[in-house]
Amino acid sequence: MRLKKLFFGLLLAWLAVASVATADDRIRIAYASRSISSILPFIANDKGFFKEEALEPQLILTRGTTSMAAAVSGDIEGIHIMGTAIRGIIQGLPLKVLTVNQKVPLFWLVTRPELKSFSDLRGKTMAVTTFGGSQQFAGNHMLRKGGIDPAKDITTIVSGDVPAQLQAQLAGPVHITVLSPPTVFVARDRHKLNLLASMADEYINFISGLIVSERTLHDKPGVVKRALRALAKANRFFHTNEAATAEILAKYLNVSQQIALETHRYSLPGYTRNGIPTDKEVEEHLKADAQFLKLKEPVKSSAVFDFSLQREVNNELGVK
Repeated sequence: MRLKKLFFGLLLAWLAVASVATADDRIRIAYASRSISSILPFIANDKGFFKEEALEPQLILTRGTTSMAAAVSGDIEGIHIMGTAIRGIIQGLPLKVLTVNQKVPLFWLVTRPELKSFSDLRGKTMAVTTFGGSQQFAGNHMLRKGGIDPAKDITTIVSGDVPAQLQAQLAGPVHITVLSPPTVFVARDRHKLNLLASMADEYINFISGLIVSERTLHDKPGVVKRALRALAKANRFFHTNEAATAEILAKYLNVSQQIALETHRYSLPGYTRNGIPTDKEVEEHLKADAQFLKLKEPVKSSAVFDFSLQREVNNELGVK
């Protein structure tokens, strides 16, 4: 009887430890759109990099505003969405940017076939993922360059992620979209839509990386660091394995191998190699956000970014 009680006692203790370990091994990461911007967590999952770090990933598609609320409340551990979240941090949300992957916006202004010039866009409707996000920021930038006032000349609506916006554009309610690879190449090749403008390389604007709440960083530093290690491995794979990365792109984003290869080749220069942008790039991004939020001056970088764990990971993995 004593042995039986001892056995059940040990079993209950083991189950308790296993339950805690399972909770500690979970990493829930939100992303905003099925596009090249979100590919690194999918590479980390597909190639087993999360598993190597003893992590069980849950990748959750949701809007930027929803993901920020979930991160602050502790319902998720990480956000792989930059623009909206960084502006949220500037306005007081207790979050921190730990790594930056895509550092330049890769967006095109896409219109229906009959809309061939900027003057044709007045009175039309544009779809974005999130109000105040990087996609809308880019779309407004291209519209202004074309002589269109986005506040007066068009109507902007929220309409799902990038592939969903393309479907809305094809179905009728939406006239203008702001698409990123690979969906923009699908719009061009399969549906013959107009790529009216592009803004690659026009300015620095951080698009993807890992953001966590200050509470998660304090309570789960081990989980956060292991997640950074998995994403760093994925980033290295992204930079050094073109064909294999294209296969993952084709599989997860449901595009042809040809479009996946074009997406990878076009996007690669827009990614950091080590997850850490230069001081000048950080300064440029914060300056643009200050203008967007109508602040007198940009906030200090230390209020938004903390690359200390990423530097540790880079040293451990030999990432330069």
